[in-house]
Amino acid sequence: MHIVAFSMTPLFATRSMGGAQKQLKKVALHLAEQGHRVTILCTRRDDAREPFRWHPNLEVRPVYRFKQPFPEPYDTLPYHIADAIQMTADWLAQADVFYCHDGGLIFPYIYDSLPAVFSLRSVRFSETLQSGFLFQGDALIVPSQHTAEVWRYTAGRFFPQLGQRLHVIHNGLDWNMYRPTDATALAARLGVDPARHAIVLYPHRPEENKGIRQTIAIADHLVHRHRLTGLRVLVPRWIDTGLSAEVQAFYDGLAQDIAARGLTEHFIFHDWISDDDMPAYYSLGGLTLAVGNYVETFGNTPYESLACGTPVIAARVAAYRDMLPEACLVDYGDVAEAARRAAGLLRDRQRTSPDVLAWLHTHFAQADMVQAYAEVILNAQKLPPLPYRPRPLDATTVYRLAPWCSLTRQGIYHDFRGDYTPEPAAVKLALDYPQGFTLSDGPAGDILRLYQEGYFVPAGPGPQDGV
Repeated sequence: MHIVAFSMTPLFATRSMGGAQKQLKKVALHLAEQGHRVTILCTRRDDAREPFRWHPNLEVRPVYRFKQPFPEPYDTLPYHIADAIQMTADWLAQADVFYCHDGGLIFPYIYDSLPAVFSLRSVRFSETLQSGFLFQGDALIVPSQHTAEVWRYTAGRFFPQLGQRLHVIHNGLDWNMYRPTDATALAARLGVDPARHAIVLYPHRPEENKGIRQTIAIADHLVHRHRLTGLRVLVPRWIDTGLSAEVQAFYDGLAQDIAARGLTEHFIFHDWISDDDMPAYYSLGGLTLAVGNYVETFGNTPYESLACGTPVIAARVAAYRDMLPEACLVDYGDVAEAARRAAGLLRDRQRTSPDVLAWLHTHFAQADMVQAYAEVILNAQKLPPLPYRPRPLDATTVYRLAPWCSLTRQGIYHDFRGDYTPEPAAVKLALDYPQGFTLSDGPAGDILRLYQEGYFVPAGPGPQDGV
């Protein structure tokens, strides 16, 4: 079988721009090793222009001229978009199945003549959202139940049969790779000494909502309140640092904040870490932080870190809220609590417990993930278009707390707003009517306003509609 895959994000032979690209490589390699021919079409960059192979049956071709660097890849010239459609159509004419990884291809007519499988890895990027709302494929894979619920209660409101095509497949880790690893050489390269330093890892993109500002604030507490004078926080420079003046300006602003807090010696900014070095990188750390409010659909970092023996502190947001052990979680924005826990973990040099390692191996094995993807992709059948079935909102409509919101001591936390509301009307309705409520159960104006602000959703598709 010839599988043609689409990646809006550029791909590299030995590096990954994010977790989604790591998963694509795993799935594509599995299919190639089974004897299938796989061609991945992706966006080209000045530093990624030539085709390469990850396997004799697996070729990556950087052909698209979408805008670089991200975001807004469609902010390009019209003939580049036309050429992207043309090249995709030409390749699909010789394909048996189309696999679109992480969305981005927003034109349903391109894939209307052969089985098409989409995997949506984000609920924030505009091109991925467009792919989801315009989806007319035959199977849709998402990496967490949280993500499935987001799509079910948004696009699924208008396409009730979407749930029948929805598959939740968690990301998987290669246990031969992600395990405690000797980091002596990497430590020397980065200029740290695990025997003398308390090492904190921030292995994320340079984005505000990934938690870099919270990480700096936690480091401030650790040094000036908890007296961890040997603290070293490792922060990788983003791949685009040399290509984007905006990214460089962001780093300059971070350096100013760090200096103003007297933390310059405690932060080490280093080159982006290759995929092969990531197990050693995680093993080097005494703690990994994932304390931003980014709406992760899975978020590989905490799981990879735990697998390599390094404890994690993550914000209780999005998919992390339901999927990580409670001992790993703090409320978003609770810098003092995060620092208190971090100080204990670093002083005691704690490592991942055997119970957590057993849980990881049970639920997040790479072999299970790639097999599940292969079953969906290889068995996809061409289905009729999803029918559009909007339902009116009226006095009988039942509302419920949105799946991207959660009740906390500070009020309702809203994943997409990244903050809390202590608004009594919202909290009271969510507490009094956990199974749902109508306009007659509270101030109708408040209910409709809170619905429009994303705190409430119309109670959604029934069990017959899938996930």
